[in-house]
Amino acid sequence: MSETHVTASTQFVEADGVHFAYRRFGKQTGTPLLFLQHFRGGLDNWDPLVTDGLAQDRPVILVDYAGVASSTGKNATTVDGMADGIATFVKMLGLTQVDLLGFSIGGFVAQSVAYRYPDLVRRLILTGTGPRAGEANPDPKILQVAGNPVPTEDDFLFLFFSPSKTSQAAGRSFWTRRHLRQDQDPPSSIETLQAQAAAIGDWREPKGELYAYLKNIRQPTLIVNGHTDIMVPTVNSFILQQYIPDAQLIIYPDSGHGSLFQYPELFVSHSALFLDA
Repeated sequence: MSETHVTASTQFVEADGVHFAYRRFGKQTGTPLLFLQHFRGGLDNWDPLVTDGLAQDRPVILVDYAGVASSTGKNATTVDGMADGIATFVKMLGLTQVDLLGFSIGGFVAQSVAYRYPDLVRRLILTGTGPRAGEANPDPKILQVAGNPVPTEDDFLFLFFSPSKTSQAAGRSFWTRRHLRQDQDPPSSIETLQAQAAAIGDWREPKGELYAYLKNIRQPTLIVNGHTDIMVPTVNSFILQQYIPDAQLIIYPDSGHGSLFQYPELFVSHSALFLDA
């Protein structure tokens, strides 16, 4: 690869008055893999071992939602609104089809894109995420920590990794890798926090028959999670696998919400096998 997670330049494309910030690197040919980020996350909240690993054999695209970090425009307050923005972004790049990797709220958005724009999505990877009106964790500490104005390393270790020494050590290694790039994407705003919190609240409300929409997600789907995800409880991954017609599920041991960052090499291997099938 001529460019990597750390060296790829930040580019912009305008659509509907929004300047979407994105980075593209990896191979020049093949179906692009578009990464959709977690709550408040930007271009540099990904793990370079994951992005560079998957970029070895395909184009990789990282993007900020409208209003997030380097992207301009108004934050959407629903998941479907965020999905509309992503669909517009893909079309403005001149792409007719992509693979989607959605993490956490990005997994909500990926489901919405696949359901509402089926011709745009070839394959789907959902990690640390759940269905509309899925099971929530009632622990108030989770919302408190996730809502801290400037998330710290300790916040990520609590939210994304299990309490074991092994998982916490993996979390600290991820935190180091996550800061390797010198010109980091700026943090998201309080407005982004509020808008995405509203989008999550809306996503938790059932609309029609529970989980029925999942039966209409026809794309081959890989679902990945940690053994004990406190952010989006792991049982939601089983629900996704049971209702999406062509879905397979992997649960990594001694891990939580950020299992893909705890097991980056394994996640890349499993994802590559799935995408290349």
